[in-house]
Amino acid sequence: MDKAQWISEEDIKRYDILNKQKKELEQEMNRLKKKFHTYLNEEIGADKPGEIKRGNYQLKRQIRSSILYETELTLKKLEDANLHDFILVERKPDTEKIEAAIKLGLVEKEAFEDCKKVKATQAIVVKEV
Repeated sequence: MDKAQWISEEDIKRYDILNKQKKELEQEMNRLKKKFHTYLNEEIGADKPGEIKRGNYQLKRQIRSSILYETELTLKKLEDANLHDFILVERKPDTEKIEAAIKLGLVEKEAFEDCKKVKATQAIVVKEV
């Protein structure tokens, strides 16, 4: 614990202020992005790359696309065409069923203890008290 630094009330207060400012900045940036996209949609067209030059600044809109197939319809068509090699079968343990089986005593907890990984996520929440 000798490496840990002292955390003051000011540190926590500053974090809280910055977090609120971050939210306000994100809201303003989203409003501006919407404005830019609306302008470019009207001037150039929806889903088309474009740019705006104003003074010393240049704004560019890039369009990125990815292909996704609607799962159920695509699977049906692949099965109907007998193209089973085009279908991925994902084998993975059903965590909910394993945990339920352990609680019910159907499976020994120790048998799967070496397989289990617990994911922890850290979060900082500050509120004025």
